Amino acid sequence: MRHADTVVIGGGQAGLAMSRSLSDRAVEHVVLERGRLAERWRSERWDTLRLLTPNWLSRLPGYRYQGADPDGYMTMPEVIDYLEQYASSFSAPVETGTTVLTLERTGAGFRVTTDRGVWRARHVVVATGYCDEPLVPAASRRLPGDIAQVVPTRYRNPSQLPDGGVLVVGASASGVQLADELHAAGRHVTIAVGRHTRLPRRYRGKDILWWLDAMGILDETADWVFDIEVSRRQPSLQLVGRPDHATLDLRTLQRQGVRVVGRLDGIDGHRVTFADDLVATTAASDAKLATLLARIDEFTERTGLASASGEAEPFEPSWPFFTDAETSLDLRATGITAILWATGFRRRYPWLKVPVLDGRGEIRHDGGITEVPGLYVLGLQFQRRRKSAFIDGVGADAAEVADHIVRHAFERADTGAARPWRAAS
Repeated sequence: MRHADTVVIGGGQAGLAMSRSLSDRAVEHVVLERGRLAERWRSERWDTLRLLTPNWLSRLPGYRYQGADPDGYMTMPEVIDYLEQYASSFSAPVETGTTVLTLERTGAGFRVTTDRGVWRARHVVVATGYCDEPLVPAASRRLPGDIAQVVPTRYRNPSQLPDGGVLVVGASASGVQLADELHAAGRHVTIAVGRHTRLPRRYRGKDILWWLDAMGILDETADWVFDIEVSRRQPSLQLVGRPDHATLDLRTLQRQGVRVVGRLDGIDGHRVTFADDLVATTAASDAKLATLLARIDEFTERTGLASASGEAEPFEPSWPFFTDAETSLDLRATGITAILWATGFRRRYPWLKVPVLDGRGEIRHDGGITEVPGLYVLGLQFQRRRKSAFIDGVGADAAEVADHIVRHAFERADTGAARPWRAAS
């Protein structure tokens, strides 16, 4: 049996940010990663994917992008290289190829059983991330066997899908990118649209995320929102990272020839139905976008940035163009042979034997601190800030979790429960 003050589960951006934050506080720890470092970036992303955040926004504790293209968007090999360099920069104690089988509470802390042995720890941080397991509707089981079904974590490129048309379900970042790629490959594409957050790639001459960062929107905490749980379930940004900085949205896809329909409502063999909600859904998204752009315009005037930025660009609503969306399709008759489920993710913790899961299977926490002393979580959507799930956002959350771990250790020492372990200087 091996011992560590803190065990971090997961060797992606969250786990590495946590490791650096613990190292900065001289807390002895180990990072356990089931595969290779940054495994999900290696094996669960498609070939042409780029980050939706610009390179300058790739900031981690004690590290940031230093390349020649700060306004570009990293490819997956570049992300992997970036995270490997980050781990090397502070000699992160990562044990790769180590799968956690069970995490249990013990009298003095936790027992972490892996396929390479057992660890005992006073603290554990679950840093397995937000994009864990693709969420596929139960209705998918009603599709006939001749319709191929693929999720984004298993999709690599159009050639792996059978010849024919493709129905993409979901219109956030993944859905619009995949619909665009498949259409460019010569496929007839239909995209089913649910709630989404429409954004332009650039506004007034700057990346839209530059504005969100400069205005402090990405740093807004739970105190800024009416209901944090509702905010955590908001759809991801409809953004695409492209070398040409072009905007990709539903109107762009429709102009290209992609069929745009409403939310997938039912499946009965080859017959699929869609809700008659496309106008309402896109109008709601447009209203939020118009409010945001007006807020940016006001910010530029108030701060004097108006003269340094581009002119306010005309807002083009999308909803008037979708009034005649189809509400039913016969997959066989329309030549659709595959469905790509870009319907988000869920978190699964079958190895977690500590009672901290809610009715939806999510870890109950307050800013990453669970109700079980010594157990933490990191890297979730809006964990503490709007940007918590971004590479740029996980660092501040990790620092605050690390501070809590140090305080918890000394509180235990003050009560005589245990002395905090501090690394030798």
